[in-house]
Amino acid sequence: MQIESLTDIWDAVCEELKKRMTEISFNVWFKDLHLIEIRNGEIVLGIYSDYKKQIIESNYMHIIKPCIMEIMGIDMEVKIVVEDENGKILQNTVTPANSSFEDSFTFDNFIMGSCNRFAHAASMAVADNPRIIYNPLVIYGPSGVGKTHLMLAIRNRIKEKFPEKKIEYVRCEEFTSNLIEAIHTGTADLFRSRFRNLDVMLIDDIQFIAGKEQTQEEFFNTFNALHQGGKQLVFTMDRPPKDVKTLDDRIRNRLEMGLFADITPPDYETRVGIIKKKAESLGISIEENLVHYIAEHIKMNTRQLEGVVKKLQALISIQNHTPTIAVVQNIIREVVNDTKPEPIKIEKIIAEVARTYDVSENEIISKRKTAELAKARQIAMYIAKETTELGYKPIGEAFGKDHTTVLYAVKKIESWSKENPREKELIDDIIKNLKTEG
Repeated sequence: MQIESLTDIWDAVCEELKKRMTEISFNVWFKDLHLIEIRNGEIVLGIYSDYKKQIIESNYMHIIKPCIMEIMGIDMEVKIVVEDENGKILQNTVTPANSSFEDSFTFDNFIMGSCNRFAHAASMAVADNPRIIYNPLVIYGPSGVGKTHLMLAIRNRIKEKFPEKKIEYVRCEEFTSNLIEAIHTGTADLFRSRFRNLDVMLIDDIQFIAGKEQTQEEFFNTFNALHQGGKQLVFTMDRPPKDVKTLDDRIRNRLEMGLFADITPPDYETRVGIIKKKAESLGISIEENLVHYIAEHIKMNTRQLEGVVKKLQALISIQNHTPTIAVVQNIIREVVNDTKPEPIKIEKIIAEVARTYDVSENEIISKRKTAELAKARQIAMYIAKETTELGYKPIGEAFGKDHTTVLYAVKKIESWSKENPREKELIDDIIKNLKTEG
């Protein structure tokens, strides 16, 4: 590899790092790490999370330095700093890289209708009086109907009204990945300190912890610590807790202590309101007949409605003329196709099975033959056959096996799941999670 810039140097260092750690470790801790400058025998690295900075400094410096030595040929000191999204180095606090985007979600720009009125009211009540009214608050509904918008609006309102409160918003997949890595690296105490000292904890898509024994145990204990301390808890789910069959009963019971607020796909009037509000925020005017045409043809998903308006805004700014019905029809087709769930990839299946059964992705595709790994590997093969259009041969190739091994695995898991209803529920939940993540 030819080294011509700081980016080239860091890319080469990252390739070395990948050789010396698991894929999970690299993706969780190093994906956002970047090279800022090299000066006076010191290499300065930047990252957007103080928590990740602590983990890297405590557990990975002995790996980073040899990798830098391998690429640059000299021994260098390594310094890690925390930055905001504008590249400003922060001292004791950190603004996540996507904070400006997340900060844009407010109650003022949430379009309320019969489909979400109760969830909106409950969310505002929690934001104005955290820990006093509804605790926990669980917002549930299908993808793309505004659950995350409400959750971030709660976070942003509390930050504004109660700046002294410690707030953490996290997606469930990040919570799970960080926990797994903390256990593997012996930093579980730091992980617990991050979450159990909060005033407000918000976790998106909490259904993803179902079936993951260690994650559920940690979540249960964190829930108890915060709830007993009078701290506010807010979660979103894609379905009611009773429908997540492999959710730990203790967690289900804890969730049922609070308030459930469901959101359904937007009705016609709400869809019209969303289109008009989005157009206003983008500084464009859409003719009334086009607004109603869009609302009539996109019925289930708020994100798709906003996507159409964004494409119209781009078209208007480029071509400087009013779009026609024909143009809108084409944009609707594009947006609907763009937002269709991507085909489920085997890599994603392996990652989800690995998290659920507490093994590594590399182990699943390895040649090791412990009973635990064989079970996880066969389940991954079975799910691949169930959720993709791939045949036995290409699935086998993805696992380094032949097609007969996949055929055997599929038949075995089919038979085994019939005899073990609990395990069938776990596999079904994995499939649901994969389809939800898209």
